[in-house]
Amino acid sequence: MTATVTEDRQLVVTDAGAPTTAERRLRVHVETLERRLQKGDEQRRAMLHIMGDLNESNQRLAHQRKAMLHILADYERDRRRLANQTERLDHARRALLHILQDSHQDKLRLEASRKAMIHIMGDLRETTAAVERREQELRDKQEQLVQAGKLATLGELTTGVAHELNNPLNNIGLFVGNAVDLIELAVAEKGQIVRELRHAMQQVGKATEIISHLRTFGRAAPVSREPISLRQVIERALSLMGEQLRLRQIEVTVDLGTQELVVIGNAIQLEQVFINLLTNARDAVVDAPRRAICISGGVGAGAAVITFADTGTGIPPGLEQRIFDPFFTTKEVGKGTGLGLSITYGIIKEHGGTISVVSAPGAGATFLIDLPLAPAGPKEFPS
Repeated sequence: MTATVTEDRQLVVTDAGAPTTAERRLRVHVETLERRLQKGDEQRRAMLHIMGDLNESNQRLAHQRKAMLHILADYERDRRRLANQTERLDHARRALLHILQDSHQDKLRLEASRKAMIHIMGDLRETTAAVERREQELRDKQEQLVQAGKLATLGELTTGVAHELNNPLNNIGLFVGNAVDLIELAVAEKGQIVRELRHAMQQVGKATEIISHLRTFGRAAPVSREPISLRQVIERALSLMGEQLRLRQIEVTVDLGTQELVVIGNAIQLEQVFINLLTNARDAVVDAPRRAICISGGVGAGAAVITFADTGTGIPPGLEQRIFDPFFTTKEVGKGTGLGLSITYGIIKEHGGTISVVSAPGAGATFLIDLPLAPAGPKEFPS
């Protein structure tokens, strides 16, 4: 008998007489084992493939994890940056709210300032109108003051002017008397009578010219400005003052040079300036050993320069500027109003010029006047 292990691991006892069946069973068993081995090998290879795929999956997962870590890090940075931006935005929002509140407060203050400005502008307009009225009143007072000074000057000139008018009146009487005598004597020659009458008419014209000049000087000066010759104005002032100066035996010299001194101004006002200076010089030399007044003129630095120098006692030290103050005078009571030099100073200033004085005790005084020259061009001077 032969013992055989079957596929079911059962011991099968066969007889030796049945070899074919046992081999066949063995072959089947071997084939089964081979199939199992082949299947296990396939499974092992499949497992190896699975392990390889799993390894690749693990690697990919590792890369993905690393990428995810980078993404998380970037996300964390972005989150922090966004948080910072949000915080800054919140600060900006709060700042904007403060700005808006300040803007509103500024708007309220601006509105209050605008209302205050409106009130201020109203007050300013009223103040300006009041100032203009005061300025007009001041100009009127100054004009009245100038006119008063002019009338005072005319009052001082009355004696000299009367004497100056007396000469042509006496001459008129003489010439007319001669003509009457010739007519009464029945002189046949009419030419001599006509000559006497013509001489009388000439004297009438001279007297008329003196009176016209007085009327022109005595009336209020117009505010107009025009080119005027300083030589003509000084000559007119001397024509009014000439008799007074002659009676007081005051020597007057005039040297205005060869160049015509032309300024833009008012002839009547400037004539009053020169008469005031002549009057001041006349009174200054009344007790001097030598009575002389020197008037000179020239051009310097675009201005006409006129000087009035006298041989009087001069101005006491420290009073060089005060003499131009209104109502200030060094003369005795009743011999001066203190307006002449003040009016002179104001007129020169209105003409854009300057006036100053240089004096040494006992050496007389020199008044220096600068007036802007008129622009170059053809000039027509008023007669």
